[in-house]
Amino acid sequence: MQVFKEAKPNILVLGDLMIDHYLWGSCERISPEAPVQVVDINKETTVLGGAGNVVNNLKALGANVSVSSVMGDDDNGKELVKMLHAINVNTQNLIIEKNRKTSKKSRVIAVSQQILRYDKESKNDILPRSVQKILDSLAKSIDTYDAVILSDYGKGVLTQELSQGIIKLAKKHNVKVLVDPKGKDFSKYRGAYLLTPNKKEAVLATGIDINDEASLKKALLKLKNECDLDVSLITLSEEGIATFEEEVKIFPTVAKEVFDVTGAGDTVIASIAFALSVGKSLEETAAFANLAAGVVVGKIGSATVTIDEIEDYEASLHKSTSDAHIKNFEEIDAIVQRCKKSGKKIVFTNGCFDILHVGHVKYLQIAKSFGDVLIVGLNSDASVSRLKGPSRPVNPAEDRAYLLAALEAVDFVVPFEADTPYELIKMIEPDVLVKGGDYAGKEVIGTEFAGELRLVDFVDGKSTTKTIEKIQGKTC
Repeated sequence: MQVFKEAKPNILVLGDLMIDHYLWGSCERISPEAPVQVVDINKETTVLGGAGNVVNNLKALGANVSVSSVMGDDDNGKELVKMLHAINVNTQNLIIEKNRKTSKKSRVIAVSQQILRYDKESKNDILPRSVQKILDSLAKSIDTYDAVILSDYGKGVLTQELSQGIIKLAKKHNVKVLVDPKGKDFSKYRGAYLLTPNKKEAVLATGIDINDEASLKKALLKLKNECDLDVSLITLSEEGIATFEEEVKIFPTVAKEVFDVTGAGDTVIASIAFALSVGKSLEETAAFANLAAGVVVGKIGSATVTIDEIEDYEASLHKSTSDAHIKNFEEIDAIVQRCKKSGKKIVFTNGCFDILHVGHVKYLQIAKSFGDVLIVGLNSDASVSRLKGPSRPVNPAEDRAYLLAALEAVDFVVPFEADTPYELIKMIEPDVLVKGGDYAGKEVIGTEFAGELRLVDFVDGKSTTKTIEKIQGKTC
């Protein structure tokens, strides 16, 4: 994930920008004037909607974002521009049409239920002169972008002329165009690098009922050929992402718990654009997008996801390499803060773990059962030598850390140089500090920083010392 954290790709989002407006309240009576509920409004919020949610997702990932769209010369338009400026988005390519209404969708919500939605917007195609202004402006800056996203919500911005103009201009400069399509006619997206329709949208566009791998391949191939795509792609909700470049590949996703799929498509196209922009392969990109979607569907409402959240989620699924679970003090401090903010219970233990054996594994499994995240402090080679003698450790710290990090029970391993993990425990302030049963009645370092101390008995007859003695022929 380090490559993603350091990357700052420049991405242009072009499409239907809108404001999502929420009126929150309670409902305790029916109106005497008509058989409708009376909602007492106590809170009002606004967020970027439509293509703006793609923008939010890209900003959360760390991209530099520019937007291009057409809006009205109205209060909603002014509010939308302020919202974009607040998150440091380049708005130089926004075009104003005097008689156009800037899209704003207002929702009345009472007791977590949407009671009513009312919209203010224009849905007619933008004017030809607006199309030309966007293309003229883009011609001057296209080579500054790593990718272009067309986010089509069917509100009239992405006309046939504009979509084709952008795609041809971008291809001329070797810039990938990714499209979140709308409707059942995808011809206006012809020549794009890829589209991101969901299965329902792909069925409508191709006329193929996708119900097995054969029909999926047929739909992917039809989209690729008819739309002249570099890559054909269909999102499959909880089943993941299917792609067709030279062959069909399905990349499954794993969502621990789905709360809300609102805006998941925006997260997918944003994460795909981000990954491709930093040079990732199609396989790596699909895996990254699946992880991003897995995080965002676990949130309520149109949500965004950060690289840190994706990294934590990947670690929790144990789909990352062992290296990804080995952290230094600075990295584990940031991880702990995120975990605590999300209400996760932190468990800490430590040891030399010189020759990993079943006693260690069972001990760590029990430790993990006390909370949500298990962090293991690992004595450095020098520290082990001071504690165990000059012949130890048998295995270097790098090997010991890697083996520990590969265990399902272990979330993170943190090597430390001191003889005790005092400073590490002080920094982490774990909810649970775990030590071996041989510490009963003894002072345990760092207990003043922990919520509670739990002692776990070791497995009889299992120890590194006995293993070493057996190897040396001292025992049988």
